[in-house]
Amino acid sequence: MAVPIAESPAVGARLLIITFVTTLIFHSSVADITVGASTSEEAPHRRFEYKYSFKGPHLSQSDGSIPFWIHTGNAIPSADQVRITPSLRSQRGSVWTKNKVNFEHWEAEVTFRVSGRGRMGADGLAVWFTSTQGLEGPVYGAADQWNGIGVFFDSFDNDGKKNNPAILVVGNNGNLVYDHQNDGSTQALGTCLRDFRNKPYPVRAKITYYKRTLTVLINNGFTPDKEDYEFCTKVDNMVIPSDGFFGISAATGGLADDHDVLSFLLFRLTEPGQQPPPVESEIPKEEKDKYQEEFQNFQQELDKKKEEFQKEHPDVQGEPIDDLYESVNDREIRQVFEGQNRIHLEIKQLNRQLAMILDEQRRYVSVITDEVAKKGTNTESGQVGMSSRCKLTQDAKATQQEVLKSLNELKNSFHESLRQIGSVQNQGNQAPMGTYETMQHFNDIKEHLHTVKRNVENLVQRNAVKCPELPPMPSCLSTVHFAIFVVVQSVLFFCYVMYKSQQEAAPKCIHEGMSIFIIFFFFFFWMGFDYFQCKLFYLKNWFCCRCFF
Repeated sequence: MAVPIAESPAVGARLLIITFVTTLIFHSSVADITVGASTSEEAPHRRFEYKYSFKGPHLSQSDGSIPFWIHTGNAIPSADQVRITPSLRSQRGSVWTKNKVNFEHWEAEVTFRVSGRGRMGADGLAVWFTSTQGLEGPVYGAADQWNGIGVFFDSFDNDGKKNNPAILVVGNNGNLVYDHQNDGSTQALGTCLRDFRNKPYPVRAKITYYKRTLTVLINNGFTPDKEDYEFCTKVDNMVIPSDGFFGISAATGGLADDHDVLSFLLFRLTEPGQQPPPVESEIPKEEKDKYQEEFQNFQQELDKKKEEFQKEHPDVQGEPIDDLYESVNDREIRQVFEGQNRIHLEIKQLNRQLAMILDEQRRYVSVITDEVAKKGTNTESGQVGMSSRCKLTQDAKATQQEVLKSLNELKNSFHESLRQIGSVQNQGNQAPMGTYETMQHFNDIKEHLHTVKRNVENLVQRNAVKCPELPPMPSCLSTVHFAIFVVVQSVLFFCYVMYKSQQEAAPKCIHEGMSIFIIFFFFFFWMGFDYFQCKLFYLKNWFCCRCFF
């Protein structure tokens, strides 16, 4: 028992040391992974370089040239695109930057469209970065044995392996001859199969060269999303010339496609934490001297024209040029008065509309008053329903008078607003512009217009004229009672005729029956006339109410 007790402290110390070392190794590895991940996640700084880019809608100038670019062969610049080659056989064309690019890291975004009638097309399109301008040649319309990099969009299958259309990245040091028979597959540093012909939207390619790594991303042209890129290929440890020219070329063969480039955008990439060089340092000294000389010549011509103008117009000498332009305060005051004039015109329009409404309401009131005066003489005739109609007419007249009163109040309010606007404009013409009182009057007018608007809304909600309820049905003979009475009288009449035909001779019976029939006919006619007269009187009152309201 003594041995284990003695060895237990040593074993514990060994375990503690091993645990400590393992923990240090684990934390150091985690820290390295974290630092590497954070470094890889940091994106480089991008700066757009307009002198090495082009895009629509004003791509070309009036003489057909592209600013900062040259075009050769069958290339046709237009306002919104550059057609590198038309859909004709054996065509070649290209566009190249005029000045060299000396960026260490860069990113190019190319938007193009390749379209043709057939299922297959030829030959393809290429994006270049080379030490010299390959204006013409057999490699997609550019020179062979180039020194730099070329990204080829090959649309024709020369080797018959059915692996086209394809995108290839081919580098050259100026000594290699492009392998056309094998579609450059033996020289390609990276490749991917993508069909870029006859797409509903333009195809976009993003080519990035950063830290000796070339990455090609492609947008397949199925969606209008400009950022919908997918990975195509990547080439590591790639060395390219430190400075060179960017270019785009295309060619056709036995088959032909339209190769159109809509835009070429170039961005300078700078590592995180580094400031991009100033723009002045990028301009060569020769160009600076040239621009300075042009500016001096222009300044001398401007001074000569000023002297000639002063000699021809001696009266205007010494007048400040600033008086010819409108100051900020003058513009603000002018805008305020223009707003007041618009408000004045709107209030005048509302005043005319209110006058028309008042005239119409007065006409309605006069019609109701005349109708009441005409019907007042017949109130003593005892016809049923006159009392209810007179009551409805009085209610309508009272409502119309209330509407007229409210409209008169609105009209007076508008007249008050017009008077205030006129006083503000007179003060603006007499007093200096931009005073506090002018702005205060303008705010008062604004608040007054809001009050008028609320009064109109309340008036519409409170005095909405509706047709009154129908008057009660007059207590005349009902339809059911009239029908029962007619049926009973008819039965009695035929019973009487049958009885008399048995008692007396037929001619005498017929004569008396006709007499009785005539008596009953007139009796029924009188009852029916009274019934329908009662109904027509009720309908007349109802239609009269509808017409008045």
